[in-house]
Amino acid sequence: MKIIRKQFLENVAQTSPQSMMVEVENAQGIYLITPDGKKIVDLVSGVSVSNVGHHNPKVVEAVVEQAQKYMHTMVYGETVQRPQVEYAAALARNLGDSLDSVYFVNSGAEAIEGAMKLVKRHTGRTQIISMKNAYHGSTQGALSIQGAEEFKTAFRPLIPDCQQIRFNNITDLNEITERTAAVFTEIVQGESGINPPDRNWLVQLRKRCDEVGALLVVDEIQTGFGRVGTMFAFQKWGVKPDVVCLAKALGGGMPLGAFVSSKKIMMDLTHSPVLGHITTFGGNPVCCAAGLAALGVIENEELCSNAAVMGEIFERRLEKHPFVQEIRRAGLLMAVELGSSEKLFAVMDSLIKWGYMSDWFLFCDTAFRISPPLVINEEQVNKTCEDILQVLSEVELQFVK
Repeated sequence: MKIIRKQFLENVAQTSPQSMMVEVENAQGIYLITPDGKKIVDLVSGVSVSNVGHHNPKVVEAVVEQAQKYMHTMVYGETVQRPQVEYAAALARNLGDSLDSVYFVNSGAEAIEGAMKLVKRHTGRTQIISMKNAYHGSTQGALSIQGAEEFKTAFRPLIPDCQQIRFNNITDLNEITERTAAVFTEIVQGESGINPPDRNWLVQLRKRCDEVGALLVVDEIQTGFGRVGTMFAFQKWGVKPDVVCLAKALGGGMPLGAFVSSKKIMMDLTHSPVLGHITTFGGNPVCCAAGLAALGVIENEELCSNAAVMGEIFERRLEKHPFVQEIRRAGLLMAVELGSSEKLFAVMDSLIKWGYMSDWFLFCDTAFRISPPLVINEEQVNKTCEDILQVLSEVELQFVK
């Protein structure tokens, strides 16, 4: 075993008994490149992080330019830093009216944590409602509103007064009452295996929150920045949240998160107590410069529309294979359902041998993920589909015997 791989196992904390063990020497566009020069097509994008492609030259240029000026200066919010200010303004422009105050943090989980504090502070209420099979992060607050008990039991007690209801179930909306500070939801559930919303359910959810005075918090951590075919998923389904949580593609490959609301709501974190949320490295200027550059790439290269078109090609070419039971898709965020975990892991093992990195979903181990960088082109999609179809046929034979 190579020294670096041995040290990886010995000194880098592991998250599962067996990692992918793919050593990455370089990355370009949609490809991860190993030390021996093998190109692996990235169908995961770091779980929707690398939307503008790996080693995007505009992002790299922005990182280098900002790093040469300054990096960390002071805890977040105490100094005026141009990358933060310009990026916050660009995000407000893209998010629309009433989502104009951006609090930068380090990650998606911290964005959720900050939003949980904000809604309690603003409403004076304690109950938070979220969805079954939702994923919002692994810190204790985010875990409290996660919707899968298997990942929560070992870490209890968690934050009290958190309740889950069923996604897309209108009857369960009656659980939202005058006690509820906020409802947290993804627009498209990611880790349950890509489950898009019923628009009427979203409309009724927004209506119910308004009726009882609860805030609606939308988790766009995985779906934001063009992934579903629009800049943000809530825009695709036409429902406006009170708070939005962002991360993953927000930093253009650099670590960055944010929760966004109106100036009026966000000001509640400035008093009673002062410093209602504090973060040292949140909104790091290099990360903000990278994110701003990446947002420019998404806009200028029309990656939102490209995601919609490329996703449609993937679906059309793969859905007719007899080994595929169902395809669930929103833009270029896709789950290919095979019906069993045994079939899934056989396909994933074969895909990596063919030079494709995919992944399963935390709460759905019967489908594999297709969410490549949004810069993928039609030729690359067609070649990928041809190879995936070959893999599916080969694995299908193993289960026919």
